[in-house]
This record gives sequence, structure tokens and C-alpha cells, in this order.
Amino acid sequence: MRTDEVNRMHEWIAAAKAGLGMDLDVDIAELLDMTKVVAHEVARPAAPITSFLVGYAAALRAGGAGAVSEANRQVPGLAELWAAERENGAAAL
Repeated sequence: MRTDEVNRMHEWIAAAKAGLGMDLDVDIAELLDMTKVVAHEVARPAAPITSFLVGYAAALRAGGAGAVSEANRQVPGLAELWAAERENGAAAL
């Protein structure tokens, strides 16, 4: 990502958090890495929906940056396993 894109992203995240009344700092690089895996292993449109699911899972687990990180760390393995199972199923046909 270019520096201007990174700056714009961080400005947007700060504005969105303020607008939503949130004061939560999460590991953005970790979330971007997760969405990259989902986009490549599952489908591009699945990445933003999966981000929502990570946030929702974190909220169900009492919230906070740690809960976001915990839910986020689970997803790449789930996506890779899901893709492998689909590939193996397709190979069996």
C-alpha cells in the first residue's frame, strides 16, 4: 500500500470509530492479513463479510482488542482448511 493510501485508511478508521462511538485500537495489519487470506482462499467478496464476522465474534466473547485478535487469528486456518476440503471434494468428483 502506498503511504497516501495508508494515511487515508488510518484517517478513515479514526473517523469511523469516532462516528460509531468506539474507542478500540486493533491490529490493522493483522486484520488486513486475514482478509487477504480469505480473499485468496475463499473469494474476494467474502473478505469484508468475514471482517464483520470477526468483529461480531469478538463482541460475543466480551469484546475488546484481545477478543478481536483471538477471533481474527482463527480465520486464516479456517479459510485454508475450507479451501482444501473443497479442493479435495472437487478432485474426488
